Amino acid sequence: MAIILVVDDEVGIRELLSEILIDEGYDVRLAENAAAARRIRAELRPDLVLLDIWMPDTDGISLLKEWHAEGHLNMPVVMMSGHGTIDTAVEATRFGAFDFLEKPIALQKLLGTVQKALKHDKPPARPPLTLEAFSRSAFVKEFKRRLEQAAAKSPTLLLKGANGGMAEICARTLQPPRAPWLDLSSISSALTQEMLEKVTGGILFVPDLSALGKMQQMNLAFAVDRLEKLNLQLIAATVASLSVLGEAGWDSKLLARLNEIWVAMPSLAGHGDELPEIASLLLTNFVERGEVPVRRFSTAALNALRTMVWKNQPDSNWSDLYALVRNLAVTSLDEEISAEDVARVRPQEAADSPEAVSLLPLFDQPLREARDAFEKMYFEHHLRLEGGNMTRLAERSGLERTHLYRKLKQLDVKLGKRGEE
Repeated sequence: MAIILVVDDEVGIRELLSEILIDEGYDVRLAENAAAARRIRAELRPDLVLLDIWMPDTDGISLLKEWHAEGHLNMPVVMMSGHGTIDTAVEATRFGAFDFLEKPIALQKLLGTVQKALKHDKPPARPPLTLEAFSRSAFVKEFKRRLEQAAAKSPTLLLKGANGGMAEICARTLQPPRAPWLDLSSISSALTQEMLEKVTGGILFVPDLSALGKMQQMNLAFAVDRLEKLNLQLIAATVASLSVLGEAGWDSKLLARLNEIWVAMPSLAGHGDELPEIASLLLTNFVERGEVPVRRFSTAALNALRTMVWKNQPDSNWSDLYALVRNLAVTSLDEEISAEDVARVRPQEAADSPEAVSLLPLFDQPLREARDAFEKMYFEHHLRLEGGNMTRLAERSGLERTHLYRKLKQLDVKLGKRGEE
């Protein structure tokens, strides 16, 4: 008997779906929020999940992406959404959702989708991209050796100069075959000893320290104290300096522990001839993981990437390159990415950037006001780049969607029509 997990914060919808599915002979389990869904998924390994998009603690898209990042998406997930969130539900298929159902859900549509999802044979997951794929680049190969050497000597390793997807590539490089993996940024409740014991001998990963809330910082401190006992390796990434995190209220002892052993990403400056191959590998990875449509670089586009000027500052350019390749794949209108596409999205020189010029008055303001003003400019800038798409803004900023909406409201950032849906 197939086990179906229904995740929805509305009790009426949970009960209605439960009655229908039980009548059809399914074993149905109910969860009112993401925390309950995580627990049931871990305990029962359901054959199918019906997942609502809008929930109070963690929204369905964030939970889907969390399962995808942790390798827990080993069952079909069908998103449920109201009329105003259909675009979001469709976009969720890029992160592994099998299908979506629009509320109110028609009986035959529900049963037909459930039957198709349960019969669906999911292709085996592709191995994650690691630095091994970049071994033809001598400077990346040297960086890989330095990373592995540092990890062999310390249970904590701080990666400076990358975050998000680029940081994960580095962390996956250090993951032993079949070793457990836990993204600490995906846990919003209190971390327990039992949760850590389940990943003994594995990797604890933090894709961006600056995105961690207070509870997650406490979880990180809890984990750091137990690394050696449970044979765990912690890889935490940041593009922000630790002094900035300290000013933001981080515990100084925790920051000192994290800063004991660190490795900085190598600069891209001076490696223009190797950028085409690196960008092509990143693009192939995006396509194979289903994150972007099928795309390939034209020869002219690769030449344009080769001539791009990267400042000699490793604290941003790797993540910039990662984001640039992904943006090209998502926004290109043709399967072949052209040189014109590269010119359209390539970073502006700091001297020509209106954003950089507009930052100058911030230095005359008190820190709190300057920080708020910068954050508002940051979100308004990326809202324009992402065309008002809140899913991609949440991904780019590293914030959970519910927290992102609160942040934008607090900063009085005006959302376009699409962002308000």
